[in-house]
Amino acid sequence: MLFRSEISNKPVTTKDVADLIAQGQVVAIFQGAAEAGPRALGNRTIAYDPRDPAGKDTVNRIKGREWFRPFAGSVMAEHADDWFDLRGVPDSPFMMYAVDVKEDKLDLIPAVTHVDNTCRVQTVNKDQNEHYYNLISSFHEKTGVPVLFNTSFNLAGDPLVETLYDAISTLYNSQIEYLYLPEVDKLIIKNNV
Repeated sequence: MLFRSEISNKPVTTKDVADLIAQGQVVAIFQGAAEAGPRALGNRTIAYDPRDPAGKDTVNRIKGREWFRPFAGSVMAEHADDWFDLRGVPDSPFMMYAVDVKEDKLDLIPAVTHVDNTCRVQTVNKDQNEHYYNLISSFHEKTGVPVLFNTSFNLAGDPLVETLYDAISTLYNSQIEYLYLPEVDKLIIKNNV
């Protein structure tokens, strides 16, 4: 367990967190109800910059996962058709589909594009998950990319984070330095002590 001297917290806005992600920082997100199933939908998520060509390697190393495993992209619903070929599917809020990344966007989101040019996509709107949507929107305002790299908040072999205690324990036992609590606008930071 972390001692008080090993963590600190500060008030933040979604723009502050989007800035961290755009600067190449891995940020874990903990909010709302727990999630069930083989996906992270924004409540128990590790977020990263989808523009980073080395993003898969970076996050796989942090999570202790195999190199070949793909990641998901969470996209603002109103921009989904501009970035992905949804083949007539109106939305994908539960990451049920791997779809083609539009050809003109392939070089823009390499961290969430699999070797076959597909992405396991999650469409996000404000009604489904307001805080997560606002973070993606802030990232979009900063970078022009309405997509965040998304993976489940856990390490290899561990179950998905359930409680705040689990979240802080995972922070402590990983190379992740930031834990965002959007419901209270706080960022927990692991100090280098």
